[in-house]
Amino acid sequence: MRIGIVQVTTTKDKCENLFLVTESIRRVAKHGATLIVCPEATSQAFDSGRLDTQAEELDGPFSTGLRELAAELGVTIVAGMFRPADTQGEVNRVYNTALITGNGHHEGYDKIHTFDTATYSESDTVKPGSRLHTFTHEGVTIGVATCFDIRFPEQFKQLAREGAQVILVPTSWADGENKLEQWNTLARARALDAGVFIIAPDQARPGGTSEAGTASGPTGIGHSIAVAPDGTVIAQAGYEPEVLVVDIDPEQALKQRKALPLL
Repeated sequence: MRIGIVQVTTTKDKCENLFLVTESIRRVAKHGATLIVCPEATSQAFDSGRLDTQAEELDGPFSTGLRELAAELGVTIVAGMFRPADTQGEVNRVYNTALITGNGHHEGYDKIHTFDTATYSESDTVKPGSRLHTFTHEGVTIGVATCFDIRFPEQFKQLAREGAQVILVPTSWADGENKLEQWNTLARARALDAGVFIIAPDQARPGGTSEAGTASGPTGIGHSIAVAPDGTVIAQAGYEPEVLVVDIDPEQALKQRKALPLL
């Protein structure tokens, strides 16, 4: 299976972002990728304004644009977007959704674990999802998680129990002290926990390498990563926008779980 990983820095405007990722998606599809994964918040970057004003259902212009692109290229595309959820007080909350579209799919996974910490509360504006999500690509079961989910190993283990051999993790990971080390460690740990491939595209670091290591909001640190079921890093990006194309053998996940039956 050939997978394309798109690392970009998205903006406040979902029309601009659709145009932005389209170029990268075409690029990796030209190199034979049939499953193409973009970051969390592809439709609208975090810290770029209210999310509810551009949130849309799965028949909106952003998701429809990706659906048409997937059909044109004959690929499956996964990308982060926001959907209307509920209203709490004066706040219109959204779902943080990973759109899956192409090859008969047009569906979404709603992020279960919102980024609620001592200094940031994603659930103020984002309603948590409640259901795990898998889909089939080229006969292989693919699981989906999003960003902060990666800190919760049981979610990944349960996806593996439900048949996932590959888990996609669209992300917008905050920069700061030790954050890159945490990101790399967590991606490799979840691959080892569940015996799966981890494919995790992140937003590129705003400001690029010159801003590396300084604290930021949840707007990306780059370093999109592909990890094998034995914890080996297959490929990793840097801080700047770029794309990766990786070839994997999903059967390796089954062999790893047979050799080390942790589930």
